[in-house]
Amino acid sequence: MTEADRLTVAGGTSGVVLMENAGASVAREITCRWSPRRVAVLCGPGNNGGDGFVVARHLVTAGWEVRVALLGARDALKGEAAHHARLWTREIEPMSAAVLADAALVVDAVFGAGLTRALDGPVAEVLTVAAKTAPIVAIDIPSGVMGDTGEALGAATAALTVTFFRKKSGHMLLPGRSFCGEVVVTDIGTPTSVLDQIAPMTFENNPSLWRDAFPQLRDGGNKYTRGHALAWGGYPMTGAARLAARSAARIGAGLTTIAVPEAALNIYATALTSIIVHPVADADNFSALLADDRILGFLIGPGAGVGEDTRARALAMLGTGRATVLDADALTSFQGTPEVLDHAISGPCVLTPHDGEFARLFDPQGDKLQRSRAAARRTGAVIVLKGSDTVIVAPDGRAIINANAPPTLATAGSGDVLSGIVLGLLAQGMTPFLAAAAAVWLHGDAARLFGPGLIAEDLPDLLPRVLRDLID
Repeated sequence: MTEADRLTVAGGTSGVVLMENAGASVAREITCRWSPRRVAVLCGPGNNGGDGFVVARHLVTAGWEVRVALLGARDALKGEAAHHARLWTREIEPMSAAVLADAALVVDAVFGAGLTRALDGPVAEVLTVAAKTAPIVAIDIPSGVMGDTGEALGAATAALTVTFFRKKSGHMLLPGRSFCGEVVVTDIGTPTSVLDQIAPMTFENNPSLWRDAFPQLRDGGNKYTRGHALAWGGYPMTGAARLAARSAARIGAGLTTIAVPEAALNIYATALTSIIVHPVADADNFSALLADDRILGFLIGPGAGVGEDTRARALAMLGTGRATVLDADALTSFQGTPEVLDHAISGPCVLTPHDGEFARLFDPQGDKLQRSRAAARRTGAVIVLKGSDTVIVAPDGRAIINANAPPTLATAGSGDVLSGIVLGLLAQGMTPFLAAAAAVWLHGDAARLFGPGLIAEDLPDLLPRVLRDLID
């Protein structure tokens, strides 16, 4: 955003105008939501504080009672912030909890997205009191939330966050997202063309990113042209693989096969109808099955069991060079020898770990984007690091943050459904990065449609409705 501001100023829009537009947009969002009342505006020593002075001036003009507190001395302000502070002709109080007396709304204009340290001193004290006093409106991002990582170091929860031009990663990554409340992105005059020069590598998940690549039904097609997907079905844990296979079929794979140990054939065959259940007697039999080049996507992990057999089957799938998803037990089966997995990945591949599985294979240090990017770069696979703020990262560093997953997805088996959706989209020809992004979003939207009481078995049958809404 700093670079976006610099390019905008270089293009002829002054920083003073950008700050005026920013503060005015915050004031506008406030007056759209609240009636006039006593408001305390907490201003920091930088540009965020300058925005706060503009907000205060516009609210006074609109008939509000406004008190302004400043961290530091007025004559220490510089540039655009100093300019807008001079336009505020009323009292400026020192930063203390006294400014909050009788406040019915608080504007947090202390620090923006560029903060890199924990809050302390009077700011931490005042924001702690503010959180107990009245709703907070944060300018750019709640003070104490790191804009790049979502780390929260002393932040107070806002009811509304007004940011500019584009969201920051910290608005979507946890725990930062939980401190932001409603997030509104406003236009302050930054031309969209600056994105071409900035070339951002991080995106919020949305169908606009992958809709054009989503599989389309064609006249004259058949089950093979729609894609043949193969999942490995474990034993004695059979439910996970069945969920994954049904999800692959529901998302549109024309043919879905589940390969199972011979001892499990009756269990799978009884439970599945449109899914082909293929018994596998030994490694040679499995290799012969993988040799069928009509199979375009593989999945192993859900219910597979941790051990050498699962590892060998995963390596066999990867050895085909065709699209492969590794989840759950397949990932854990490489614990202790992650370099074997790294070396085996040569074709399209998606790894879908949760935090625990991730830590068994990769360095768990760093923020979520940082460590996911390192893992994708090391393996050459797309990494889907799951959670309420799932991130999807490509080996070239592109990252997509997902924000539509409701808390109801925290239920056994939901990850198996997700891996099955990824499999089904890969089998239909989507590239791994976009297939993973689409799968994560569709998975979240299906859960949103169902609401409370969701269990994993509900998710595959919700996909047709999600797809209808997507297509319409």
